[in-house]
Amino acid sequence: MTIADTPTTSDTPKTDAPFMRVIKTYVLRAGRMGPGQTRAFEQFGPQYLVPYQPERLNTEASFGRTAPLILEIGFGMGDATAKIAHTRPDDNFLCCEVHAPGVGALLKHCGEESIGNIRIVQHDAIEVMDHMLGENSLDGVHIYFPDPWHKSRHHKRRLIQSPFVNRLARHIKPGGYLHLATDWEPYAEQMMQVVSAEPLLQNTATDASGFAEKPDYRPLTKFENRGLKLGHGVWDLVFKRV
Repeated sequence: MTIADTPTTSDTPKTDAPFMRVIKTYVLRAGRMGPGQTRAFEQFGPQYLVPYQPERLNTEASFGRTAPLILEIGFGMGDATAKIAHTRPDDNFLCCEVHAPGVGALLKHCGEESIGNIRIVQHDAIEVMDHMLGENSLDGVHIYFPDPWHKSRHHKRRLIQSPFVNRLARHIKPGGYLHLATDWEPYAEQMMQVVSAEPLLQNTATDASGFAEKPDYRPLTKFENRGLKLGHGVWDLVFKRV
């Protein structure tokens, strides 16, 4: 996931206006789908895939029920997403990912594990928010391990920047939350600076560092477990919409 460029205006985007088309929540990378992922598209796609459309999503019809709605942006191969959905069966999870292998992998989880509270939109999350979701429509947003873009000249491509965070905040209901996680400390520090500066969000952490304890619902990934054994850190940020 990335942010292609930083807006050159300080004006706040108007309610529900298209949010700077230069901004993307992803970078397309080559990736091959395995046979299991391909079959998952065919077998489970009709049940779990929600086509992108430039109009409001009827979430009750899509999920077959009314429940708190959590948006996940960039779920990778979907392992953590599937575990969270199992852990929180009373919540609905609308998950955005553009990479077909990851979508196929999560479809496979959903179908084989009978996960009924996930729906997937294979599209850029910015446009999904702009057109399919209204402001004050989300009970939570999850963004885990976005691309840190390590080189200084690429920092402008990082996803977590002020205009994007403001957009997220305005889509979250008062009392809802934004949960970010990263394993790259310089990016964690930038995230903290950016999110703390958003007046619509309030830090829920009690630690003096500002970083939160890992919520129980977020599982450790294989990559994260490996990093922790090597002494690498992971930083969680949990902010509430005021």
